[in-house]
Amino acid sequence: MTILLYVEGETEKYLPAFFKRWLDPKLKAPVRIEPINLAGVANYLKDIQRRANLGLAQPHVMGGVGLIDLYGSGLPYPDGRVEEKYQWARTHVESRVRNARFRQHFAMHETEAWLFSEPRIFPRKIRDGIPDSPPETVNLNNPPSRRLGNLYRTRLDRKYTKPLEGAKLFRALDPDIACERCPHLALLFQDLLDLARPDN
Repeated sequence: MTILLYVEGETEKYLPAFFKRWLDPKLKAPVRIEPINLAGVANYLKDIQRRANLGLAQPHVMGGVGLIDLYGSGLPYPDGRVEEKYQWARTHVESRVRNARFRQHFAMHETEAWLFSEPRIFPRKIRDGIPDSPPETVNLNNPPSRRLGNLYRTRLDRKYTKPLEGAKLFRALDPDIACERCPHLALLFQDLLDLARPDN
């Protein structure tokens, strides 16, 4: 059985393995998480209703989860706190899909924030540059990928590249630690578990 993971780009292809390390031990049998790249956030927002409903119509699909970064989504967020923007955006996308087996999530503010939950996974020279604040509060004005880019450039004299460095860091990241320190990631994990165990 399969859960579809709708993402905005190719670089998110390493996320299913990370998610499954948290999810599979909680299940009687593992599920497949299939990433579906919608080629950019604009295409994601334009196509998610059609693509999600096509995918959810397949008999082997248990559910679908959408994931995009809160940073740079281009959605017309209302004024208010970041949490209010998150809830509005989630409701906005889910109401367009209109399927109870689809759950929309947003990385606060980018998926790299989850990496900050475990500084030991980073090269030694940049560990003390990882913020001590809760990872998901690393904000829209100085998003996690920009912080990592600066640290890699100034301390390691190389670029931070999401497909290479990000994939390696996510392989090292403990999903239980990330879940404990990142409340919005914990919500995403819980939705994956609920979709994988529909009878509970």
